[in-house]
Amino acid sequence: MTGVISWWEAALLGLLQGITEFLPVSSSAHLRILGPFLPSGTDPGAAFTAITQIGTELAVLIFFRKDILRIALAWFAALPGTGASAAAKANPDARLGWLVIIGSLPIAILGLLFQHAIETYLRNLYLTATMLIVFGLILGAADRYGKHALPLSRMRWRDGIIFGFAQAMALIPGVSRSGGTITAGLMMGYTREAAARYSFLLAIPAVVASGFYQLYKSWGVAGPVAAGPTALATIIAFFVGYGVIMVFLRIVSSRGYWPFVVYRVVLGFVVIALLNMGIISAH
Repeated sequence: MTGVISWWEAALLGLLQGITEFLPVSSSAHLRILGPFLPSGTDPGAAFTAITQIGTELAVLIFFRKDILRIALAWFAALPGTGASAAAKANPDARLGWLVIIGSLPIAILGLLFQHAIETYLRNLYLTATMLIVFGLILGAADRYGKHALPLSRMRWRDGIIFGFAQAMALIPGVSRSGGTITAGLMMGYTREAAARYSFLLAIPAVVASGFYQLYKSWGVAGPVAAGPTALATIIAFFVGYGVIMVFLRIVSSRGYWPFVVYRVVLGFVVIALLNMGIISAH
C-alpha cells in the first residue's frame, strides 16, 4: 500500500465494481488490477471489495424480488413441522430455497478457513491473470459444448452442491463468482439464462454475509479506503449494477458467453505483459 484512496478513486472503483460484478470476468480481479494505476497506487483490498458488493447484491434483491419472494414463501411453506402438504414439499421453488442455502456453505466455510490467504497471497497479480485466462477458456468450452437444455426447476441436490463449490472458487481473484457458477451450470446442461439467474440467487447469502462481516471487522480500523469513500463506492455500485443485470441477461440470451471469454483471455495476457515489463507489481 502506497497511499490512501481518494473520493474520486473510490467512485471509479465503485463504478468498476458495478459493471463487473455480474459479468463472468471477476470484479475482484478488476479492482485488484486497477489499484496500481490509481494516483494513490493502492490495492483497495479484499475488505473494500466485499463491502462494495453489498451495493451490487442490493441491486439483485430488487431486480429479482418477485423470484426471491416466491422461493422464500415456498421454502417456508415446506418446512418440517409446519404440516406442509406433499405438494408443498415437492414444490421446485422450495427445493431451490434449500439448494441456495446448501450451496452457500462451501464459500462460507472455505472463506473463513483461508481468510488470510485470500486477503494476502491469493491477490498476487500473476495468479489473478492466470485465473482470468484459464477459467475464461473453461467458460468458453462449457458454453460451446453444454447442452443448454435444463431449466432451474429441474435442479437436483447434486447440482446444487456442485454449484456451491464452483462459487467457492471465486475466493481466488480472477476466477469470478458468477463465472464459476455459470460455467458449472453450462457444463451440467442448464440453459444460459438459467445458469446466470441461479448465479445471482446463489450469491445473495454469501456476498451479503461477507460484506457485512468485513464491514463489522473493519469498523473503526484505518485502511486504504476510508468509510466515506467506501460508502460512495457502494452506492455507485448499486445503481450501475442494477442496469448491468438487465443488459447482461439480454446479451446472454442472444450471444452467449463468448464476448466475455475473449475479454478475459486478452485481459489476462495484458496483465502478464505489464507485470513482465515491470509496469505493475505482482504484490
